[in-house]
Amino acid sequence: MRPAEMKMEVLAGLTSALSLVPEVVGFALVAHVNPLTGLYAAFILCLVAAIWGGRPGMISGAAGSMAVVSAGLVVQHGVEYLFATIVLTGVLQMLFAWFRLGKLIRMVPHPVMLGFVNGLAIIIASAQLQHFHVRAANGAITWMAPAMLLTMLALVAITAAVTVLLPKLTKAFPSALAGILIATACALALGIKTRTVGDLASIRGTLPSFHLPQVPYTLATLRIILPYALILATIGLVETLLTLNLIDEITDTPGRPNRESMAQGAGNLIGALFGGMGGCAMIGQSMINVNAGGRRRLSGIAAGGFLLSFILIGSKLIERIPLAALVGVMFVVAAETFNWKSLRNLAKVPKHDTLVMIVVTVVTVFTNLAVAVVTGIVIAALVFAWDHAQQLDVEITEAPGSKIYRLRGSLFFASATQFTRFFTPKDDPAEVYLEFDHARIMDSSALEAIEALAGRYRTQGKVLHVRGLSENCDRLLRRKDGNVTLLPLEE
Repeated sequence: MRPAEMKMEVLAGLTSALSLVPEVVGFALVAHVNPLTGLYAAFILCLVAAIWGGRPGMISGAAGSMAVVSAGLVVQHGVEYLFATIVLTGVLQMLFAWFRLGKLIRMVPHPVMLGFVNGLAIIIASAQLQHFHVRAANGAITWMAPAMLLTMLALVAITAAVTVLLPKLTKAFPSALAGILIATACALALGIKTRTVGDLASIRGTLPSFHLPQVPYTLATLRIILPYALILATIGLVETLLTLNLIDEITDTPGRPNRESMAQGAGNLIGALFGGMGGCAMIGQSMINVNAGGRRRLSGIAAGGFLLSFILIGSKLIERIPLAALVGVMFVVAAETFNWKSLRNLAKVPKHDTLVMIVVTVVTVFTNLAVAVVTGIVIAALVFAWDHAQQLDVEITEAPGSKIYRLRGSLFFASATQFTRFFTPKDDPAEVYLEFDHARIMDSSALEAIEALAGRYRTQGKVLHVRGLSENCDRLLRRKDGNVTLLPLEE
């Protein structure tokens, strides 16, 4: 790697690390744990995923999607149960990778991917609004005083302007980092009083120490943590693998889903044993890293290293950074993450694809990513099945003493009923031929439909001959003790 590339990788890692701090601290507070619990998880997971993961350039850390789920567990049972749950989460994710299930990400249709990207962009942007709120003496949350709000907005605007405009002049320095530095310099030089990272919580700490979860190692504990672990493992892997796909598209390089899943599991396992909460790939920080020039493992390693240095020696400096600077960067990231082309193409794509995209976006924003993706896949699968069921057709040829049905399309559960309506056993001649040279048998429902049809013909004292099946379909049908007479196509 050339020195110039190394510099860009390290600076990209620094930018990502700076943007991670307020996000991770905020997520830790959502999960009702100490901010250092989130920072330790981010540092460890970021390093493990960068060194052993399958997607160089992707940044991992303590994630909000997992923090929301973890909050209920911590409130009910305490933080030690969270550590035990994350250990089990890591094991489940490693088993997922061990059985090479990362290829399941191919089952995610493009409209679902668009909904995921757009939903997370909305979440990233809306999450920044909390930094413009204050808690009143009576506990109510309100907007900042006008003067303070205008100050925040001005610093946000400066950061966003530098982040957007600097790449038009030069790409020798990460624009997001430049925006953060310039906004911070303005605030310090002008003595502007505004909210800083330190106002969220102190990030000063020591090296994390090995810590076995202090929970009873019993079946009762397993019954408590297993449901949470399954949900967290699913959410973490879905967000990670979808982010991996997105970074693949941006960088035009292939990632390795199974290797990344293994690294994510190992990172969560190790992180929990050193007092960290759960995490996964973070789309916002990954976009910051990639846009800043981070393409290799060095950027992720640098991000993890900088996070640790912030905790150990740099907390006083980091805590003086205006929150507005980091908010400005995240607003730009949200705008760049959102797929604006998907809105322009709403009238051009099939209506069911538009429906899937909108549903996934809405469900991502209001529930969680795993539910959104599963919902989108189910809708897309049902639409696919319906469309293919409508494509089943038959061509009928009659000859003295016989009748030929030439089927076209796919015979499966959704088209089985329509298939049976093509035939008239009472009116057909004694010899009936059903040809499959332009059709395929897709599932057991199709086999049962053919068996039932042959039975109807036998009841009428007639014979249904099936020919033209593929080798696999022929073998499946011969396994059944049925009424079907199988013939090669040429007979």
